[in-house]
Amino acid sequence: MIIALAADHAGFALKDQLRDWLHEAGHEVVDLGTNGPDRVDYPRFGSLLAETLAAGRAERGIAVCGSGIGISIAVNRNPACRCALVNEPLSAALAREHNDADVLALGARLTGIDLAKACVTAFLDTPFAGGRHQSRVDLLSATHGE
Repeated sequence: MIIALAADHAGFALKDQLRDWLHEAGHEVVDLGTNGPDRVDYPRFGSLLAETLAAGRAERGIAVCGSGIGISIAVNRNPACRCALVNEPLSAALAREHNDADVLALGARLTGIDLAKACVTAFLDTPFAGGRHQSRVDLLSATHGE
C-alpha cells in the first residue's frame, strides 16, 4: 500500500517513527515532511497530504500535529478526503469501516508510538463495509451535504 505521511513541527518525530515502521512492514511511504523541529504551519502540510491523496499518489494518509486537531481540519477542507482524528484503535477501525476514512490523524503530544502503531494497524487492516454506510459517505463529499 502507498501511504503518505505529513506532520508539523510538533508531530515530525512521531511521523518519522511511523514512516520507518511502515517501510519495514513493506509499505511504500511518501514522506511529505516536515522533517525537523523548526516551526511550520500545519495547514500547509494537511493541504499537501490531501492534495496527494486526491491526485491518486497515495492510497492512505497519516497526518500528525501536536493534538491532531488542526491538521485533521486542514485535510478535511479537501472534499476528496475523509480524515479521522483518533486516540485509540477502535475509532481507527470504525473510521474505515463506517466512514471510509482515507486519512488518519494523530496527536503526537497525546499518543505514544505503541498506541499510534495500534491505531495505524487498525486503520490499514479494516476494510470499508459499504452497504448502508455508502450513502452516508457519498453525502460527506456532496457539495452541501444534500
